[in-house]
Amino acid sequence: MNKRWVLIGLHECPGLGWKRIAGILSKDEDWVHALDFEPGDWTARGLEPELALRVTERFTPGWIEERAEVMRRKGIEPVTILDESYPILMKETGKPPWVLYTIGNRDLLNRLSVALVGTRVPTAYGRKVAAWLAETLCGSGITVVSGLARGIDGVCHEAALRVDGSTVAVLGTAIDVAYPREHAAMYRQIAERGLLVSEYPSGTPGHPGLFPQRNRIIAGITRGTVVVEADSRSGSLITADQALEESRDVFAVPGPITSPKSRGTLGLLKQGAKLVTEPGDILEEYASLLPRAGVCPEAAAPGAELTTDEQAIYHMLEQGDASFEELLARSGWDFGHLHSVLLSLIMKKAVVQLPGSVYRII
Repeated sequence: MNKRWVLIGLHECPGLGWKRIAGILSKDEDWVHALDFEPGDWTARGLEPELALRVTERFTPGWIEERAEVMRRKGIEPVTILDESYPILMKETGKPPWVLYTIGNRDLLNRLSVALVGTRVPTAYGRKVAAWLAETLCGSGITVVSGLARGIDGVCHEAALRVDGSTVAVLGTAIDVAYPREHAAMYRQIAERGLLVSEYPSGTPGHPGLFPQRNRIIAGITRGTVVVEADSRSGSLITADQALEESRDVFAVPGPITSPKSRGTLGLLKQGAKLVTEPGDILEEYASLLPRAGVCPEAAAPGAELTTDEQAIYHMLEQGDASFEELLARSGWDFGHLHSVLLSLIMKKAVVQLPGSVYRII
């Protein structure tokens, strides 16, 4: 059995985490003969006696072949750190996964890519900006990477798929598990038209601790990370921190200083993240690397075709749904003028009226 499959077997063996495998691989070159190890060989490489016995019993050619068959049946292609197709940027990080499990177009692992991340509970403003950025980056040939989570992640993947762009979803679950469940259809679309990536093999039980670990992969395979909208405790800030640790670019989209959803991004801007007010702020950093520079026009900004008054109401609604009375108080306009502006927004399909005279942007 070749070296890469021995490494895959080690990676899939219960009880052998990243650090234990690092210790085994750094001990000596004999790890390639691990299929012949006895319990004493494992204990000499740092395993406790009980774990050494379990690994000896489990780690056999037959078991590795069984795991390989499971992967073949599910369309899973493992990429090891020994392979040429392993993402170069990830290999340069401090803790690269020994194995990445993939479903879809593996070529995307080494394409120019940018991460777009943010809160799981975005405002209408966050959703609009995330979609705008994702569509424009894809139109310029950049692959959009995110985590398939609710909120900003899902918005970015969906926008990329909508414009037939390239997108990579880095999962915080086993590679064959679509999570959250409401993103099952998106999971399938990305498998067919983009790429699914996970550090966790089929059968890995899910638990919250897996998600922070996957954030280092999102940051590791991309040139830069854009935080669209995030509160002060958002997991997307972990991704930004990982990007900073690996000397990658960090961008942040500003938001209202009164919005809790902007605290994280405003904090990043104070720390030196690059301000993003339009896609060009990101694209200019990678102008020399763009595969389709100048070919696809930039997507129009949300609300770009609205009048000044319409934009004012539109921006109010970006912060969340509002009743007619609330908009009347915020705008300071008279009843007739506000009614006229809202009617125009509805006709332009920018706003929809909900029961109870509540308005929401589309």
